[in-house]
Amino acid sequence: MSAARAADSFASGAFDRAVHAGVARMTHGLSPMVLAGASADWLMHLAFSPGKQMDLALLGLRQAMRLSRHAGECMAGHREPCIRPLPQDRRFEAAQWQKWPFNLMWQSFLLSQQWWHAAATDVSGVSHHHELVVDFATRQALDLVSPSNFLGTNPELIDQTLRTGGANLVSGWRNWVEDMARVAANRQPVGTEQFRPGIEVAVTPGEVVFRNHLIELIRYTPVTPATYPEPVLVVPSWIMKYYILDLSPHNSLVRYLLEHGHPVYMVSWRNPDGADRDLGMEDYLHKGAMAAIDAVARCHGGHCLHAVGYCLGGTLMAIAAARMAHDDDNRLCSLSLLASQVDFSEPGELALFIDEAQLAWLDDLMASQGYLDGKQMSGAFALLNQRDLVFSRMVHDYLMGQRRPVTDLHAWNADATRMPFRQHREYLQSLYHHNDLAQGRYRASGKPVALSDIRVPLFCLATERDTVSPWRSVYKISLLTDTEVTFCLTSGGHNVGVVNPPGPGVRRSYRLDVRPEDGKYVDPEAWFAAAPVHEGSWWPAWQAWLQQHSSAPMLIEQMPPSTHVCDALGAAPGRYVLMP
Repeated sequence: MSAARAADSFASGAFDRAVHAGVARMTHGLSPMVLAGASADWLMHLAFSPGKQMDLALLGLRQAMRLSRHAGECMAGHREPCIRPLPQDRRFEAAQWQKWPFNLMWQSFLLSQQWWHAAATDVSGVSHHHELVVDFATRQALDLVSPSNFLGTNPELIDQTLRTGGANLVSGWRNWVEDMARVAANRQPVGTEQFRPGIEVAVTPGEVVFRNHLIELIRYTPVTPATYPEPVLVVPSWIMKYYILDLSPHNSLVRYLLEHGHPVYMVSWRNPDGADRDLGMEDYLHKGAMAAIDAVARCHGGHCLHAVGYCLGGTLMAIAAARMAHDDDNRLCSLSLLASQVDFSEPGELALFIDEAQLAWLDDLMASQGYLDGKQMSGAFALLNQRDLVFSRMVHDYLMGQRRPVTDLHAWNADATRMPFRQHREYLQSLYHHNDLAQGRYRASGKPVALSDIRVPLFCLATERDTVSPWRSVYKISLLTDTEVTFCLTSGGHNVGVVNPPGPGVRRSYRLDVRPEDGKYVDPEAWFAAAPVHEGSWWPAWQAWLQQHSSAPMLIEQMPPSTHVCDALGAAPGRYVLMP
């Protein structure tokens, strides 16, 4: 190719990338071509499937007859619905929805959802990925027109409007204007200013004892006269601020561990910007996880440590533990993975956004700005659960005219972070798309990473309603390791299930069972049926597990001196968590 043609090709490619990046900013990084391709695949195969069309026509006829029969029964005083919402769908629970004609509205809506699910699935010839995309898209589109979203078809809204004389709509308008003004000014949502790191949240006393370009390491002040010799090192995900594990004093996992005698160190990730675009997975492994392990070893010399990883931090710690085991590095005495995946063959609905077309679209977006912005990520996560995170909030705040109280967890969730271009691309391509870690193809520093090399005891936590790390996907750790695995499945979702302190007032439970080192594999459904159920928080069970794999507590003054004096670089929560 001549120099002129090469220059023209480069210019046209740059123009295409600029267009893609501009559109991607409006779509929260989602590629419209993915939906178009999936829809075309589905429509073409459905058009040539007369048997499927006949089944759908018969299903629609049966549903119409069910609804008509139910309407007649309602006139006779019978109120039993002809279709019930899924357990997680609470839009139609209020008593007002059980009255005519609103009961027919929501039951007709649910029957429509059922029909569209049947239409989107089991069409012969459609690829499994495209089937999932179409099913997801139709479900999201139907949720948009749910009768619960509109004033004229929502009896709760009608009652509220009549009761207040329309004042709720005036208040809702004010709420909308305030929210739009904050979005335009790039300010945090209303109420989050009540939860500032280092003032209202992330207030557990401690000090920064190590800092490099990527992390700060926080050492927390012991609160008991005796502590276990083995420290706990926590590595959270780099797509979140660390203080989800040190929120308010009553729900701080850090404080809970300290109160039970465990020395705690926490990694706080730096929020990258465009200048960090070339930071990759190797940097996060060596300048992040391994640098933290080295620093803890210096500050707490002579003892192995309990490594803990949360979400993506757990994936990174599993890679680090496997590399350490391969190199005969014995500084770990246990590994705990909280809502973390190491096998991405079934990553849940996030897989809808992971294919070649979507990754190319994201590449263009990230290349233009050098990172993936936290707001773009949160937009994609909100799309996964738009019924609860978007429409429910709009109805409550803008039509009911009531502000929901902002909690520390809500404020943390709004404190978004970024991911460097190279690191995020490598993570999505290698781990999510190609599943290299589980397949034995992943390499660190040019050397293979095999999870089967891990020999320390494993504690793996999953949450029942996790859409980010589905529990059956997390459970696959049992297929990939040969060591003792304690698997715990708790109620709640990806964040609420982890931030789950003991105490009254909240219903929670967990299942827990141990597969010994020489134990046989049990499939997830059989495990779920057999694992005993325990009421309450999983925190005490985990703390007992840490205690089981620790030495006897020692008075602080009896601890042997560290091999290196770790000078304090500043008080917790440090600098990096405060970076915008």
